[in-house]
Parts: sequence; structure tokens; C-alpha cells
Amino acid sequence: MSNDEVGAGVTLSETEADERLLDRLAGFSSEQTGLAVAGFVGFLAVWYVAALFQPTYLLPSPVEVLAAFVVELTAPATLSIPFTGVELPATRLLVKLIQSLYHYVPGLLIGTSLGVFAGVAMGWNTRVDSVFTPVTRLLRPIPPLAWIGFAVIWLGVNHQGATFIVAIGSFWINFYSAYGGVEGVSEDLKEVAATLGVDDDWTMIRKVVIPAASPSIMTGIRTSIGQCWMIVVAAELIVGVGVGYEILNTAQNLAMDVSVAYMLVISIVFLVSDGLFRRVERRVLEWRA
Repeated sequence: MSNDEVGAGVTLSETEADERLLDRLAGFSSEQTGLAVAGFVGFLAVWYVAALFQPTYLLPSPVEVLAAFVVELTAPATLSIPFTGVELPATRLLVKLIQSLYHYVPGLLIGTSLGVFAGVAMGWNTRVDSVFTPVTRLLRPIPPLAWIGFAVIWLGVNHQGATFIVAIGSFWINFYSAYGGVEGVSEDLKEVAATLGVDDDWTMIRKVVIPAASPSIMTGIRTSIGQCWMIVVAAELIVGVGVGYEILNTAQNLAMDVSVAYMLVISIVFLVSDGLFRRVERRVLEWRA
């Protein structure tokens, strides 16, 4: 058989396999989509019926929450850009969301970067691991919100304090994901890389260890994207602005329809960010296919 025939055969078989895989995925997707829609509609129906027997300040109905969401989405407000003095027209919901992003995004980025770096360093180097393991075991059980007092004293009642709290939460999630991923890299893989000429630590980490540990690292990043929104709700007690603060403040005033509306804002933002990150994750990890 000629090389052309072999290549054609391989291409044909791969094409057929891809088509069969797509057919299976399409069937799976439609079935799962139907179940998801049915589950969501059932949830809304149960919620609506339960709300019929309760006052709004105890359990608002989906209709009341939707109405509150629309009001917050359309109510005019002014967005002040930090450090610039610039004010822009916006809506109340958009202003609250951007205020939360002021400390969510930098906190997530700082905590993720430091967590991955520390996890890789300790997972790779046994001496570094031995030095810092007692410290990590001492600090890990302390919840991020326990640091609110220090955040206020060190950084003040501002976005920096909330950023500090979010960064702590993100750090531990990414630290243990990176640490576990590096520890789990096969010794056989390292030996093969060494026989192929990888003879220094930096090259081994960059070309072998991090790629092999990337599934675990990416899982940690994805997890922190969601978990840090939970931390934001409490961290915003420091700054007194944002989506999280609005959830707590409106609940204290028994405006539960508005409180739930802002809960949905967090859910929507998370779903969008998680979907975008999954696209990035698939692209980064496409070498595994």
C-alpha cells in the first residue's frame, strides 16, 4: 500500500470517527438540554406555588424578582471611575456590578497568580515544601473572612481591603490545586524528559511539569472564579458598595425581591465567566485530545 493510500485511509477513519463522536454528542446534548429545561421549569413552578402562601418579605415570587431585576437594570445612576474623578451615566445594577468587579477581578488575579506560583514551587522542590508546609498548615484553616479586621487596619475601608479578602480565598484554592497537580506528575514522565536532554529544573518545570499539571491548575482557577463571588458578598461589608453589599443591605430592609434579584446577577455573571473560561480551558488543554 502506498503512502498516499495509507494517508487517505487514516484520514477517512479519523473523519468517520469524528462524525460518530459528533452524532453521539448531539444526541447527548439534546437529551440533557431537555432534562435541564424540565428541571428549571419545575424549580420555578415549585418556587411560584410556595410564594403564593408567603408575603413578599419572606419569599418573593419569580415574577416579583423579575420585576425588581428590571427596575434595577433600568434605574438611572452615575458610575464614578476611581482615581480619575470621571463620572459616567449608567444604571443602578450596572454600577453595583462594576463596583464589585473593582475588587473581585484584582483579588482573583493576585490570589490565583500567587497560589499557582507557591503550589508549583512547593510541589516541585522538597526543601521549599519542608520550609513552608508548617506555615501553610497553620494558616490554611483560617477562613478569608477572619482577615477582615486586618484588611480594614492595614488597607482601610476601601476596595483594596475587599481585594485582600478575595485574594486570600483565591490563593488557597489555586495553591492546593497546583500543589496536587505538580505532586501527581509521573516520575516516568520526568525520566523520559531527562533522557531527551532536559537537564535543569527550570526547563523541566516549564516544558514538562506545568503542562502535565495544567488540568489540575485549570480546575483550581475555574473553581476560584466561582468561590470568590461567594467571598465578595461578605468582603463588601468593608466597602459598603457592590452586588454583595446590596444583597445583604436589601435583605436587612426586607426588600427580598431586590435581594434575590442581585443574587441572580451573581449567578448570571458566574455562568458567563465560567462559560468563557471553559472555552479557554479547552484550548489550553487541547493537546490531551
